[in-house]
Amino acid sequence: MCGNNMSVPLLADAVTVSGAERETAAVIFLHGLGDTGHSWAEALSSIRLPYVKYICPHAPRIPVTLNMKMVMPSWFDLMGLSPDAPEDEAGIKKAAENLKAVIEHEIKNGIPPNRIILGGFSQGGALSLYTALTSQYQLAGIVALSCWLPLHKAFPQAASNGMNKDIAILQCHGEMDPMIPVRFGALTAEKLKSVVTPTKVQFRTYPGMMHSSCPQEMMAVKEFIEKLLPRI
Repeated sequence: MCGNNMSVPLLADAVTVSGAERETAAVIFLHGLGDTGHSWAEALSSIRLPYVKYICPHAPRIPVTLNMKMVMPSWFDLMGLSPDAPEDEAGIKKAAENLKAVIEHEIKNGIPPNRIILGGFSQGGALSLYTALTSQYQLAGIVALSCWLPLHKAFPQAASNGMNKDIAILQCHGEMDPMIPVRFGALTAEKLKSVVTPTKVQFRTYPGMMHSSCPQEMMAVKEFIEKLLPRI
């Protein structure tokens, strides 16, 4: 079902899939550039757990420099997809604050922070990484698919007082990704190991997979969620 009566900006038009049982955990998952929350709500339905609430917000529509200033769903502006490309620092930080408001909304509704996983694909995964690592709440984990760490030069100093030093991170990447090469994913994994406990970072690659997902990756995501958010 779609929520439409909430004051939190990203929840106003989010796709929210409620569990069949009493919800004791939440997965907040962000789509990639030009997409909507509907596609990942559908993808996650195949690995749904009945006691977990899935929230898939829609990004606002903004002009994107990378795509000739075309207006499209985007969490923040993108100037390039290489590790040394200029970044929209103000936009990234604003988007992270909006996402933190979603986290706080779920906490106020009774789901503790250590029962919340942030995740996303591509640009959505990037924002999830940045938001979780700078959050004041100790979250359960991060699912980072085919993405990178925004404002990576600011870390580890930008991490919020080590609050999420022990957060579990599942990072997955296609070995044939033409948009965000797997080498960038590997560099991101190494950077993450300087921010959190290195053994908490899993970096999995998938032969033949491009800038997309695959059943093997989704099974890894399901196992990660089940491990971090067991039934209580």
